[in-house]
Amino acid sequence: MKTVLSTKILSPSQKELFLNSGLGLVEYNALQIEFLDVTIALHYQNYIFTSKNAVKAFLRHSKKIDTSDYKAFCVGEKTKVILEENGLKVIKNTENASDLGDFIVKNHQNEEFLFLCGNIRRAELPEVLSKNNIRYTEIETYKTHLVHRKFNRLFDGLLFFSPSGIKSYTKENSISEQMLFCIGNTTATEAKKHTDQIIIANKPTVENVLVQAIKYFKKHD
Repeated sequence: MKTVLSTKILSPSQKELFLNSGLGLVEYNALQIEFLDVTIALHYQNYIFTSKNAVKAFLRHSKKIDTSDYKAFCVGEKTKVILEENGLKVIKNTENASDLGDFIVKNHQNEEFLFLCGNIRRAELPEVLSKNNIRYTEIETYKTHLVHRKFNRLFDGLLFFSPSGIKSYTKENSISEQMLFCIGNTTATEAKKHTDQIIIANKPTVENVLVQAIKYFKKHD
Protein backbone atom coordinates (compact mmCIF):
# COMPACT_ATOMS: atom_id res chain seq x y z
CA MET A 1 0.00 0.00 0.00
CA LYS A 2 1.23 3.47 -0.89
CA THR A 3 1.61 5.70 2.19
CA VAL A 4 1.54 9.47 2.36
CA LEU A 5 2.77 11.78 5.11
CA SER A 6 0.69 14.86 5.93
CA THR A 7 2.59 17.66 7.69
CA LYS A 8 -0.69 18.77 9.26
CA ILE A 9 -3.16 16.79 11.39
CA LEU A 10 -6.25 16.38 9.22
CA SER A 11 -9.87 16.80 10.29
CA PRO A 12 -11.98 13.59 10.55
CA SER A 13 -13.74 14.32 7.22
CA GLN A 14 -10.43 15.05 5.45
CA LYS A 15 -8.94 11.84 6.85
CA GLU A 16 -11.97 9.82 5.75
CA LEU A 17 -11.67 11.16 2.19
CA PHE A 18 -8.08 9.97 2.17
CA LEU A 19 -8.44 6.58 3.81
CA ASN A 20 -11.45 5.68 1.61
CA SER A 21 -9.10 5.91 -1.36
CA GLY A 22 -7.05 2.95 -0.10
CA LEU A 23 -3.91 4.98 0.63
CA GLY A 24 -2.05 4.74 3.91
CA LEU A 25 -1.74 7.96 5.94
CA VAL A 26 0.71 9.17 8.58
CA GLU A 27 0.15 12.66 9.97
CA TYR A 28 1.75 15.12 12.37
CA ASN A 29 1.80 18.88 12.89
CA ALA A 30 5.09 20.20 11.50
CA LEU A 31 4.24 23.63 12.96
CA GLN A 32 3.05 24.83 16.35
CA ILE A 33 1.33 28.19 16.80
CA GLU A 34 1.87 30.36 19.88
CA PHE A 35 -0.47 33.34 20.25
CA LEU A 36 1.32 36.39 21.65
CA ASP A 37 0.04 38.50 24.51
CA VAL A 38 -0.23 41.73 22.52
CA THR A 39 -2.81 44.47 22.51
CA ILE A 40 -4.57 44.80 19.17
CA ALA A 41 -5.93 48.29 18.53
CA LEU A 42 -9.63 48.12 17.77
CA HIS A 43 -10.12 51.68 16.50
CA TYR A 44 -9.06 50.96 12.91
CA GLN A 45 -11.69 50.45 10.22
CA ASN A 46 -9.54 48.33 7.91
CA TYR A 47 -7.79 45.12 8.97
CA ILE A 48 -5.50 42.94 6.85
CA PHE A 49 -5.27 39.20 7.55
CA THR A 50 -3.00 36.87 5.60
CA SER A 51 -3.72 33.74 7.68
CA LYS A 52 -6.38 32.06 9.80
CA ASN A 53 -4.11 32.38 12.83
CA ALA A 54 -4.08 36.17 12.51
CA VAL A 55 -7.89 36.11 12.53
CA LYS A 56 -7.91 33.88 15.62
CA ALA A 57 -5.56 36.31 17.38
CA PHE A 58 -7.87 39.22 16.49
CA LEU A 59 -10.97 37.39 17.70
CA ARG A 60 -9.36 36.71 21.08
CA HIS A 61 -9.25 40.51 21.56
CA SER A 62 -12.53 41.51 19.99
CA LYS A 63 -14.98 39.09 21.67
CA LYS A 64 -16.90 41.78 23.51
CA ILE A 65 -17.35 44.23 20.65
CA ASP A 66 -19.50 44.49 17.56
CA THR A 67 -17.27 43.46 14.66
CA SER A 68 -19.73 44.37 11.91
CA ASP A 69 -18.22 47.86 11.50
CA TYR A 70 -14.83 46.46 10.60
CA LYS A 71 -13.66 45.94 7.05
CA ALA A 72 -11.41 42.96 6.39
CA PHE A 73 -8.95 42.38 3.54
CA CYS A 74 -7.61 38.85 3.48
CA VAL A 75 -5.61 36.11 1.76
CA GLY A 76 -7.07 32.61 1.39
CA GLU A 77 -10.56 31.15 1.23
CA LYS A 78 -10.38 29.63 4.74
CA THR A 79 -9.34 33.00 6.17
CA LYS A 80 -12.35 34.60 4.50
CA VAL A 81 -14.73 31.96 5.88
CA ILE A 82 -13.60 32.39 9.49
CA LEU A 83 -13.88 36.20 9.18
CA GLU A 84 -17.42 36.04 7.80
CA GLU A 85 -18.49 33.46 10.37
CA ASN A 86 -17.50 35.98 13.02
CA GLY A 87 -19.39 38.91 11.53
CA LEU A 88 -16.60 40.78 9.75
CA LYS A 89 -17.28 42.18 6.32
CA VAL A 90 -14.70 40.92 3.81
CA ILE A 91 -14.06 43.65 1.24
CA LYS A 92 -11.49 41.68 -0.74
CA ASN A 93 -10.15 38.14 -0.66
CA THR A 94 -7.25 37.06 -2.90
CA GLU A 95 -5.19 33.89 -3.31
CA ASN A 96 -1.90 35.61 -2.55
CA ALA A 97 -0.56 38.63 -0.69
CA SER A 98 0.82 40.46 -3.76
CA ASP A 99 -2.63 40.58 -5.39
CA LEU A 100 -4.14 41.88 -2.16
CA GLY A 101 -1.51 44.62 -1.96
CA ASP A 102 -2.23 45.66 -5.57
CA PHE A 103 -5.98 45.83 -4.86
CA ILE A 104 -5.45 48.04 -1.78
CA VAL A 105 -3.13 50.37 -3.72
CA LYS A 106 -5.66 50.73 -6.57
CA ASN A 107 -8.84 51.07 -4.52
CA HIS A 108 -8.01 52.27 -0.99
CA GLN A 109 -5.05 54.61 -1.49
CA ASN A 110 -6.11 57.14 1.17
CA GLU A 111 -7.20 54.76 3.92
CA GLU A 112 -5.34 53.43 6.94
CA PHE A 113 -4.83 49.74 7.79
CA LEU A 114 -3.81 47.46 10.62
CA PHE A 115 -1.93 44.40 9.32
CA LEU A 116 -2.01 41.41 11.68
CA CYS A 117 0.65 38.81 10.98
CA GLY A 118 2.96 36.13 12.37
CA ASN A 119 6.70 36.17 12.98
CA ILE A 120 7.55 34.57 9.64
CA ARG A 121 5.25 36.50 7.38
CA ARG A 122 6.33 37.01 3.79
CA ALA A 123 7.62 40.38 2.58
CA GLU A 124 5.50 41.00 -0.55
CA LEU A 125 2.52 42.74 1.05
CA PRO A 126 4.42 45.21 3.29
CA GLU A 127 6.73 45.99 0.34
CA VAL A 128 3.80 46.86 -1.97
CA LEU A 129 2.09 48.98 0.71
CA SER A 130 5.27 50.85 1.70
CA LYS A 131 6.33 51.50 -1.89
CA ASN A 132 2.93 53.06 -2.62
CA ASN A 133 2.75 55.12 0.59
CA ILE A 134 -0.26 53.27 2.01
CA ARG A 135 -0.58 54.09 5.70
CA TYR A 136 -0.48 50.89 7.71
CA THR A 137 0.65 49.56 11.05
CA GLU A 138 1.94 46.02 11.35
CA ILE A 139 1.50 43.96 14.51
CA GLU A 140 2.91 40.49 15.17
CA THR A 141 0.14 38.51 16.83
CA TYR A 142 1.53 34.96 16.83
CA LYS A 143 4.71 32.94 16.46
CA THR A 144 5.12 29.84 14.31
CA HIS A 145 7.47 27.24 15.82
CA LEU A 146 8.93 24.48 13.65
CA VAL A 147 8.34 21.03 15.17
CA HIS A 148 11.29 18.80 14.27
CA ARG A 149 10.52 15.11 13.97
CA LYS A 150 12.63 12.37 12.40
CA PHE A 151 10.95 9.64 10.35
CA ASN A 152 12.97 6.47 9.79
CA ARG A 153 11.10 5.47 6.65
CA LEU A 154 10.41 6.69 3.15
CA PHE A 155 6.91 7.83 2.26
CA ASP A 156 5.52 7.64 -1.28
CA GLY A 157 4.13 11.17 -1.05
CA LEU A 158 4.48 14.23 1.18
CA LEU A 159 1.71 16.79 1.75
CA PHE A 160 2.81 20.37 2.44
CA PHE A 161 0.62 23.35 3.35
CA SER A 162 3.16 26.14 3.81
CA PRO A 163 6.84 26.94 3.13
CA SER A 164 7.44 26.71 6.92
CA GLY A 165 6.12 23.14 6.89
CA ILE A 166 8.77 22.18 4.34
CA LYS A 167 11.51 23.89 6.38
CA SER A 168 10.32 22.03 9.47
CA TYR A 169 10.22 18.60 7.78
CA THR A 170 13.62 18.97 6.09
CA LYS A 171 15.40 19.84 9.36
CA GLU A 172 15.39 16.13 10.24
CA ASN A 173 14.42 14.40 6.98
CA SER A 174 15.60 14.45 3.41
CA ILE A 175 13.44 14.58 0.29
CA SER A 176 14.43 12.04 -2.35
CA GLU A 177 12.16 10.29 -4.86
CA GLN A 178 8.82 11.09 -3.21
CA MET A 179 6.14 13.13 -4.94
CA LEU A 180 5.37 16.38 -3.13
CA PHE A 181 1.85 17.81 -3.08
CA CYS A 182 1.77 21.54 -2.29
CA ILE A 183 -1.16 23.79 -1.38
CA GLY A 184 -0.01 26.69 -3.58
CA ASN A 185 2.78 28.35 -5.55
CA THR A 186 4.51 29.87 -2.53
CA THR A 187 4.83 26.45 -0.90
CA ALA A 188 5.93 24.93 -4.24
CA THR A 189 8.71 27.55 -4.55
CA GLU A 190 10.16 26.30 -1.25
CA ALA A 191 9.72 22.68 -2.38
CA LYS A 192 11.73 23.38 -5.57
CA LYS A 193 14.83 23.84 -3.39
CA HIS A 194 14.66 20.07 -2.76
CA THR A 195 13.03 18.41 -5.78
CA ASP A 196 11.15 18.96 -9.04
CA GLN A 197 8.70 16.14 -8.23
CA ILE A 198 5.91 18.56 -7.31
CA ILE A 199 2.16 18.74 -7.90
CA ILE A 200 0.36 21.98 -6.93
CA ALA A 201 -3.28 22.00 -5.83
CA ASN A 202 -5.79 23.60 -8.25
CA LYS A 203 -7.33 25.48 -5.33
CA PRO A 204 -5.41 26.47 -2.19
CA THR A 205 -7.34 24.18 0.17
CA VAL A 206 -6.29 21.17 2.26
CA GLU A 207 -9.00 19.10 0.55
CA ASN A 208 -7.62 19.86 -2.90
CA VAL A 209 -4.11 18.81 -1.84
CA LEU A 210 -5.61 15.48 -0.74
CA VAL A 211 -7.55 15.12 -4.01
CA GLN A 212 -4.36 15.70 -6.04
CA ALA A 213 -2.52 12.99 -4.06
CA ILE A 214 -5.41 10.51 -4.44
CA LYS A 215 -5.64 11.16 -8.21
CA TYR A 216 -1.89 10.82 -8.67
CA PHE A 217 -1.57 7.49 -6.84
CA LYS A 218 -4.68 6.02 -8.51
CA LYS A 219 -3.10 6.80 -11.87
CA HIS A 220 0.30 5.38 -10.83
CA ASP A 221 -0.96 2.31 -9.00
